[in-house]
Amino acid sequence: MAAHFLFLALLTLASSHAIASDPSQLQDFCVADLNSDVFVNGFVCKDPKQAKAEDFFFSGLDKAGDTGNKPGSNVTLIAVNQIPVLNTFGISLARLDFAPNGLIPPHTHPRATEILTVLEGTLYVGFVTSNPNNQLFTKVLNKGDVFVFPQGLIHFQFNYGKTNAVALSGLSSQNPGVILVPNAVFGAKPPISDDVLAKAFQLDKKTVDWLQAQF
Repeated sequence: MAAHFLFLALLTLASSHAIASDPSQLQDFCVADLNSDVFVNGFVCKDPKQAKAEDFFFSGLDKAGDTGNKPGSNVTLIAVNQIPVLNTFGISLARLDFAPNGLIPPHTHPRATEILTVLEGTLYVGFVTSNPNNQLFTKVLNKGDVFVFPQGLIHFQFNYGKTNAVALSGLSSQNPGVILVPNAVFGAKPPISDDVLAKAFQLDKKTVDWLQAQF
């Protein structure tokens, strides 16, 4: 009986580790060695004795990102590549800048839940649940409002105001990743067959070819 309970306890421990978003730290911190050739899930740690204050620091998040692009938006991500000590901490930060009518297109973060707060302006945000319901949740956010986007679900942020908008997002991974749906579908390299996309989106091939040419 004791052996049975020990087995269940070990199985539970292993399962909890397997579903964790990021590796858990086993020391005070694990400054990423971004130049190491060793490939692991995350980054190899520097010797803690070699850590310096700069490993914990980033400057410049007060500066607006360039929104002079087609979507009219810019994301400044502060993750493990910008602050090496975020390695194993399971967190990152992003500044989101929007021109009037600026959009961060529908996208997902495969490794992170996102919590967003508006600092300036007004944003229309939303996400869609997984199949088969595909339920859309939306909200208009003003300064000081907060909204959560669950991990892996397609979501968007749109500034339909007449002034610039700024938001901050916290993400539950040192490397949340991003998959922009339009870019992934129509801008894949090599391209997805237009036969596949035409059938999937119920479009003619000419329209698919035109969409692919935009990316």
